[in-house]
Amino acid sequence: MSKRHKKLEINKRCQPDTGSSPGAIYLDEQSLEPRITLHNISSGSYSSESVASLDEVLEVVNSTKKTIWVEIKGFKSIPMFELLQQEFGINKLTLEDITRTHERPKFEEFEHYAFATSRMLIFNAERELENTQVSFILIGNALFTFQENYEDCIQPVRERLKAGKGNIRIGGGSYIMYAIMDVIIDTYIEILGGWGDELDELEDRLMDKPERSIMYDTQMIKRHLISIRRVAWPEKDKINDIIRSDSPFIQDQTKLYFKDAYDHCIQAIDLIDSLKEISISNIDMYLSMISIRMNEIMKVLTIISSIFIPLTFIAGIYGMNFAKQDPVTGKMMPMNMPELYAPHGYLYTILLMLLIAVLQLIYFQKKGWFK
Repeated sequence: MSKRHKKLEINKRCQPDTGSSPGAIYLDEQSLEPRITLHNISSGSYSSESVASLDEVLEVVNSTKKTIWVEIKGFKSIPMFELLQQEFGINKLTLEDITRTHERPKFEEFEHYAFATSRMLIFNAERELENTQVSFILIGNALFTFQENYEDCIQPVRERLKAGKGNIRIGGGSYIMYAIMDVIIDTYIEILGGWGDELDELEDRLMDKPERSIMYDTQMIKRHLISIRRVAWPEKDKINDIIRSDSPFIQDQTKLYFKDAYDHCIQAIDLIDSLKEISISNIDMYLSMISIRMNEIMKVLTIISSIFIPLTFIAGIYGMNFAKQDPVTGKMMPMNMPELYAPHGYLYTILLMLLIAVLQLIYFQKKGWFK
């Protein structure tokens, strides 16, 4: 497998500069030291061990016909990528896609290998959703997986390899690649199921008592749904490309299982659309209930205002104090307030105002304003 290639170009930035040449490896300053796990797989046995470098892996790949799964976590090793290019003929553009870690899911065919990427979604210790890239290189009987951090969600694949049930030990490298991708897609569905339960709980809280926090929580889930939709759609297209591929590294029997993974992608996308509609419905319901609540408050204030407007009018009229008789000359003033000195005038005015208020309340009741 040994080939001669130009020395790799290394970029210490995790993002490329505008106009930079293609094929450069991007290593972040905070890149993790690589942890390499070698899985030896056959129909009757399975073993895994940690190795110090890819040199040991190269010896195993060249000396065995077993299925080999090389699990690499952490990218802080330039010689590791140089060995991949020189000994396995990995194109420098492929190495760039592995280290940039923000590629959309895709599948590419090359003469000596097949390359694919997936997006793995996991919750960290702070319950924040992390979007991590997992890259696959399939070379003959060997599968290489690359991940920039140490956490993952593919432990079920290792447990299936230990148990030895099904086709996972006899399906070859392409079947293990399918198994990992299928677990990643199932993780999408599991996460969506949790968000579905959370949206149901938010809807119950909304019906009980609409609070501003409900809208914020729903909006956060909606944003996550948009993010996971950007992952699920290209994942579906990638698996469809694998199914239609003529690559000799993808066995025909394995393509049948990829069709099942494709169905899981469709299921995840349908679930995303359904939950997105529910989240939009919850936000609209919250806004409607707040609007109804505001209308109720305005109705109460309107009723109170309607009652006090005529009473204020009466009080304003008799508050003008136009005397019927001039207090200095004793002369009677025509067209002035005769009720100002009427006996029991204050009591009659209060009773009149009370009667007007009661009549208004009866009128509002008949109109259904208190329902």
